[in-house]
This record gives sequence, C-alpha cells and structure tokens, in this order.
Amino acid sequence: MPRSLRLAVAEFRDRPGRAVLPGVALVVGVACLLAGLMLSDAMVRAVGEGAPTVPAGVDLVVRAELYSDVALDQATADRVAAVPGVAGVRQVRQVRADLLLDGRASDRRATADVEVAGAERVPVLEGRSPGRDGEIAVDRVTAHQHGLAPGSLTRLADAAGDPVDVVVRGVTRRGAIAEEPLLVVGEGLAARLGTSTVLSLHVTGGDRAAVAAAAGEGFRVDTAARVAAERPNQDLAVVLLPFSILALATSVFVASATYRAVYLQRQRHTALLRCLGAFRGSLVRANLIEALMTGAVAGAVGALLGGAVAWLLARLFDATGLSVVLGAVELSPAPLPTWPQLLVGVGTAAVLSGFAAVRPSLTASLVPPLAALRTSEGQTPDRAVVRRRRVFGLVLVALAAGMAGLGVLAQGSMAAIFLVLFSGITAVFGLFGVLGPVVVPGLGRVFGSVASRFGGAQWKLAAAEVRRVPQRSASVAMPLLLAAAMVTFFAVTVGSAQRLEQELEGRPRPDAVVSDAGGRPLDGAVGAAVDRPEVAGRVVLHGVTAERHDAEGRRLPTRVAGADPGQVRAYLAAREAPVDLGAGELLVADWYAERFGVRVGEPFTVDGLPGGARTGRVAGVVDGGLVDDFDVVVADPGLAPATEVLVAFAPGADQEAYAAAVEGALTGSPTVLVTTRAAQGAQDQRYLDLGIVLLMVLLGLSVAVAVTGIGTALTISVQERRKELALRRALGVTRGGIQGGVVAEAVLLSLVGVLGGGLFGLVYAELTLAAVGLFVWPTAAVAPLVLGGAGVVALAVLSALGPARNASRIRPAAGLAAG
Repeated sequence: MPRSLRLAVAEFRDRPGRAVLPGVALVVGVACLLAGLMLSDAMVRAVGEGAPTVPAGVDLVVRAELYSDVALDQATADRVAAVPGVAGVRQVRQVRADLLLDGRASDRRATADVEVAGAERVPVLEGRSPGRDGEIAVDRVTAHQHGLAPGSLTRLADAAGDPVDVVVRGVTRRGAIAEEPLLVVGEGLAARLGTSTVLSLHVTGGDRAAVAAAAGEGFRVDTAARVAAERPNQDLAVVLLPFSILALATSVFVASATYRAVYLQRQRHTALLRCLGAFRGSLVRANLIEALMTGAVAGAVGALLGGAVAWLLARLFDATGLSVVLGAVELSPAPLPTWPQLLVGVGTAAVLSGFAAVRPSLTASLVPPLAALRTSEGQTPDRAVVRRRRVFGLVLVALAAGMAGLGVLAQGSMAAIFLVLFSGITAVFGLFGVLGPVVVPGLGRVFGSVASRFGGAQWKLAAAEVRRVPQRSASVAMPLLLAAAMVTFFAVTVGSAQRLEQELEGRPRPDAVVSDAGGRPLDGAVGAAVDRPEVAGRVVLHGVTAERHDAEGRRLPTRVAGADPGQVRAYLAAREAPVDLGAGELLVADWYAERFGVRVGEPFTVDGLPGGARTGRVAGVVDGGLVDDFDVVVADPGLAPATEVLVAFAPGADQEAYAAAVEGALTGSPTVLVTTRAAQGAQDQRYLDLGIVLLMVLLGLSVAVAVTGIGTALTISVQERRKELALRRALGVTRGGIQGGVVAEAVLLSLVGVLGGGLFGLVYAELTLAAVGLFVWPTAAVAPLVLGGAGVVALAVLSALGPARNASRIRPAAGLAAG
C-alpha cells in the first residue's frame, strides 16, 4: 500500500493538470447536488418559518383526523371547554375571501387566517400583524407579484360582493399556494367576509385523554410541543433532489470516460512500470487512490460552488415565474455549505470517483510490458473483439426493437409501458454503449460533411478526429446524448398529450361562463350585461348541490341546475346540440346517465332539492361539458338563485373583447368573472409551459455536466496531438485556424449528443404514446427545445475555448521536438 500511495502522490505531483481532469465533471455534479440540497433547505426553511405556529400558553391542539368527514363546530368546542381542568378554548379559523387587486376578483380565491389579538399565529416578515378591522397581512408571493408593502392600500370583497378598503399592515414569511393568496385578517374583518371554517381548537389546561374523549371520534388531540415539532412540507425538496442525483450520475459517466482516456495516455508509463517489476495490483491500487484524491478535491470544490449554483437556480426560477407557482419567491440559499453538506459532497465525490475509475484502471493494468515499445496511435483493437462487440450490439438493438413492437401490440396495458421502458434502456445500451464507437463517429462524419460545405476543411479534420478515437468520442457523447434524449422525450410526450387533450376537449363546452368568484348569486344586471351582439344563445343556470346514492349505496354529490326551457333550447341550438326541453322535463349529463342507467323518455327522480324531490321525464342526454359539468338540468328557473350564465358565441366573435365589455359593464359587481374558452386554454397552456420549463431547467443540470466531458476530452486530445498540431502550424495554419479546428470538434460532439439524443427521445416518446393507445403526430414546445440545443452548443464552445487556446500556443519547433 505505501508503494501504491507513493505512485499516486507522484502522479499528482508531476502532472497535476492531467490528474485532476476526471474531477472536472465531478465538480459540476457535486455542485448540482449541493445546489439541490441547499435550495431545498431554503425552500423547506421558508415553508417552516412561514407556517402558522401554536401561540404560547396553549397546551393541547384538537384537529380532525386526516380524511375524516367530521367537522369542528361550536358544539365540539363546548364539550372540550366543559372538561375539568380546561381553562380556555380558542377556535382557530379561516375564511375565504376575494382580493380585488386590479379592481376585480380572480378565479384564485384567497384563504385568510383569522388572528386573535395577543395570540398571533402567522409569522410576519415585514410590518406587523393586522388589527381587528380594516387591516390585512399578505403572503410574500402576492406582495412580490403586485408590489404590496406595509402601508399599501387595496380592496377585498365582503360576503355580499361589495368592495371593502383595507390597509396592508404586514407581509408574512409564507408564500402563496398555487398562486392562491394567503392572507391574515382580524376578527372584525373576518365577520364581514363571510362564514369561517374552524381548523382546530387551541386548549389551555386539561388532561389530553379527557379532552380526546370529550372531542369524540374522528378528532385527534396533540400536545402543543408535538404540533410544533411536526416537520414542514418536504414536497419541494423531493422535486429538486432526483434531478440533482441524475446530474451526479451523469458526472460519473463523464469521469469514467475521462479516466479511460487518461489511462490510455499513460499507457507507455504504465507498461514501463510493469517492465520494472510493478505488479498489477499495485498499479490498480495506485490508480484508485489517485481517483479517491481527485474525487475528494473535486467534491470540496463542488461543494463550495453549490451555494452559487443554488442562488443562480433561485434567480432563474424567479425570472421564469416558476417561483410564483412553487410559492417561494426571492429565496436566498446559504452562500456556503454547512459542515455536514461539505462532508456529503467530499465523500460522495470520492466514492463515485473511485467507482468511475475501477473499470478503466483494471483495463489499463492489463497492458503487456511490450506495449511500452509502441505508441498509442500505433495500436489497433483486436478485430475479433470488435466483431464480437458489433454482433452483441446488433443483438441488443434487435431485442429492443422486438420489445418496442410488443409494447405497441399490447397497447393500453401496464405490460406495454414496461416493454417500451426496457426497450429504451436496451436500445441505449446497444446503440450508444456497445455500438457507440461506430454510431457516434458515423454521426460525426455526417455532421462534419454537411458543415464542411460551409466551414471549410477544418470541419473535415474535426470529423476525422472524432473517428480517430471512437471509444472516447462515444464515451464523451453518451451522457450528453442521454440528457438530450430525456429532455426531448418529456417535451414531446407532454406536448403530444396536451394536443391530444385539446382535440378531445373539442367536446362541446360553453364559449363563455359568467359566474361569481365566491359563488354568490347573480343579480339582474348580469343578464343585461351578458346580452351582447356576439351572443348567439345564452342560458341562466340556478344551481344547487344535492345528493344521490348509487346502486352500491355510495353517496354521490349531484350538481343540479334549474333553467328556463326556452333559454336552454336556444343555447343548445347555438351549440349545435338541439334538445326539445319542455316544462316539467329535465336533461341529464352523459356520464351521469351512464352511471345511473338513465334513458331518454323515462321518468327520473332527483332527491335532496329545495322543496323536495323532483321527478320529470328525461328529454335528452347531453354532453356534460355543454352544461358546465352540471349533472342534471331541470326546467325550473325558480329552483334556486341564479349562479352562472352559459354563453354560446356567434361565428367570428372576439372572446377577449366580449369578456372585457361584460366586465366593464359590471363595475358595480367586481366579483363577477367572465371566463372564455380562449382564456381558460391560455391559462392551461401557461401552466403546461411552466412545467416544461421546470423540467428542462432541472434536466439542464445533467446537460451542463455532460458538456464538461467535451472540454476534458478536448484537453486530452490536444495533449496527445501536440506533434500533429505543431506540424500544422509549421505548414502555415494560423493560430485562429488551430483554435477553429478544436472548437469544431466540440461543436460536432455536441451536435451528436443533442441531435442524436433528440431523435432517440422523439422515437421513444412516440412509442410510449402508442403503448398507451394514443397515436398522434409528435408535438412539443419547439422554441424551448431549439433554444436549449443552441445553449448546449454554446456551452460546448465555451468548454473548448481553453483547450483551443492551449493548442494555438504550441510552438512548431517545440511541438515537433516533443514528438
């Protein structure tokens, strides 16, 4: 072991640059891992610090059990208050509210915690908690989005929908949830906003068992200390960590390829050591010790860079709007890792570095001593080995094709998904793992021949260099190829599924729905505002919720709407679904009719309606989307107050202009919303785009790691070709020409990864869709993919600048003498 250690230290001392090359990818990989951990910690900390707390003096907390259908009410509070030893019971309440930020409510209603003076629960970041009336505190995301700060003026809508002027007194530490504002209000203002919901009971004094017995079944009673010790939501941490681990795994691929190239470069040195009596075991141990040292150094550097990467990710989330959706804006991760995080980075990188070096080290130790008399360029692989490798690769590709075909034939089943999944894994291993030394140079030749038509001979030379060391080229391109394949796969799968959903959503729906954000009844002014020239038909629905039991005895909520039969006929005719609905008759949604066996022309009874059950003849079964997913429509406008208006537009109507005109006519009803199909589609598309951006940003971590492999490969290539590059300089090639040739190699390798991986991801995205029984043309957000591909090429060029500069500095005389 001492001899192995001396060999490892000597290599580090004599050639530090070459020794640390395999650690470059690990630096980026560990930086991504630590960035994920540090950003996750910041998110979890923001959630934990912003979560409502249990005020001092509270001993017990009474809450409903998870998934329990019981509700806390005054009777429960009275039973708990009657327990001997209980000194006080305080109800913790929430109320729903409409925040009129731009003069009107939105479909994202706010949830307001009701604070009691002296027993504040929600931590405040800026300002103070609100008073009893006329003041509120807003979450930090809403404050960030709308420029609110302590002292700002805004409005809420009260229970009747009338505006109420309020003053923002504080900004809380917590963020919004799915863009729904989280407010804090006092007791007086809460009473004006509507009926509140009791979340829990804060109990002072009393025995836990006695309080639990008084509360009854369906409730849980915990001590205040136990509630305070509950872990905050870890969902955001779970989102980031898998992608960080994926980036780290990519760095292992790149490090292994780099070790293979470094050991090949040292081949003569290794063989000479064998000639001088060194044993294979000693050489392997020396390489592994060196790898562990490289990994430890890389881990320390990567851990120190993790804070910067986490900060950049946080700013990127802010810029793209992802932070708003995630509910955590302007996060500030710690600039430096904690000691445990630093140890995790160093230890992980050292272990993975050693793992990446095992196979290349064992292969290098098998070099015969006589190899010291040859140069690495003079060696050719055994043809029999190459032939067996190609046969094995072709067998794997054929097996992958067979599994993909079986997956398509078994469409719609769980087996189909697994067949396509294993087909993809097998195809990757066969095409790029086994046949990589053939496929990657082949792709490089194709791209090089195309580029040489525009860029000149240096592109041909770049393609020739990619073919010169095919194994290394394949190893370098494979991580980038896999990352590009994953990005393309998810983008195409999500895009195609969304397009299919839009086609299926071609199911009839209202062109516009006019309703109150808080479910308040609509007044007569709404009907007058809705009637505009763009309208071909409209119907006012008077909705209620009833209950019905199915054949298995399960209780099923039933949405029932009363409507004027004439309006229903005109509206359905405009939507090209004419139904002759008469007095005393009813319509049934298609899915509801199938569930309960409803037939046209037969009587059907709806229970639980105001005034008792209603029985009527079924005049028709319509698509549920046409009636805004109501289950039953009764020909009776007196069933309940008006709750919404369904609108069918005339051909060529401007939906956006219609919505603006109706809302402009309803300035006195700020909580009435006009939701058009176009606006709903745009909102859905926005969330889908944000999801794709999040996916591409996180998968981009793996791409960044993979690109580092190109830089290290070119560094080694320049070291190996000093004599060749010196000869080119002696023959008159300028420094710019040398630099351009090295950069061209980087571009070719990046194109192989991006385009080859993109094509592979596209094929398997289509196979996956076919396996679940969906046959659609591939669709994806093209702009992000193109920008991402261009970004990868740009990163590859940046990674090549250092090797290109070193290559251009080689002096002809010195380079030829070094050969």
